[in-house]
Amino acid sequence: MGLTELEYVDITYEVEPPAAIVTINRPDRYNAFRSQTIDELIRAFDLAWSDHRVRAVILTGAGDKAFCTGGDLKQRAETGDYGPSELGRFRVGELHKLMRDIPKPVIAAVNGVAVGGGNVLQVLCDVSIASETARFGQAGPKAGSFDAGFGSAYLARVVGEKKAREIWFWCRMYSAQEALDMKLVNKVVPAEQLMTEARQWADEVAALSPTAIRFLKQSFNADTDHQAGFSNMAMTALEMFSDSAEGREGANAFTEKRPADFAPYVNWH
Repeated sequence: MGLTELEYVDITYEVEPPAAIVTINRPDRYNAFRSQTIDELIRAFDLAWSDHRVRAVILTGAGDKAFCTGGDLKQRAETGDYGPSELGRFRVGELHKLMRDIPKPVIAAVNGVAVGGGNVLQVLCDVSIASETARFGQAGPKAGSFDAGFGSAYLARVVGEKKAREIWFWCRMYSAQEALDMKLVNKVVPAEQLMTEARQWADEVAALSPTAIRFLKQSFNADTDHQAGFSNMAMTALEMFSDSAEGREGANAFTEKRPADFAPYVNWH
């Protein structure tokens, strides 16, 4: 079965030349991703890479409430993991690398809340266009999770060390205008104009030399590719941490809609 014949459950994939539009389609879970979602996103980005009609990829979320709220903590609380996957692995680190490696610009169209792993996804896009209703933040330390790879190290390159530490250590939420002010996104537009604006950016870049864009993307990536090693290590650490009592407390507290009790896990020795 070819890639074009495979069906998607958690995402939708459409080619509207010159763009491929990839939409995380789990609005009932605020577009949180499980293992299957990540598998399908990898499949879509691979397909977009090989399609000569596609000159840019637009990544967005279904509905108007959420772009993506990161890993599905309800799934994690229920099963202890992010559900079954094609290869038996939770491949979010591979998705991050693929988004960076695909030799075409990736445009985030942030239509709502981008938090946790969802904010990491938009950070890793080459540019981000945000709806005025979008909100941004990290929530890992609230929910017994973290991204010690691209989600923190590369974020610091984007917004600066001080702001990145604030975002991760305090888990605050930021408006679209605040995100623009800290250079977390490139442009803010009214909600009804979001996809029109994203398509316009795709149209503009499609008129340029694809080889030049490919070299430029690889050049930009070369400055931070060493962070991939940290990201691999961080994903391994996160797998182990998620199975710990502290990690499970974060996921359970989120699902039960109560503050997490991390006091028993304070250990500075």
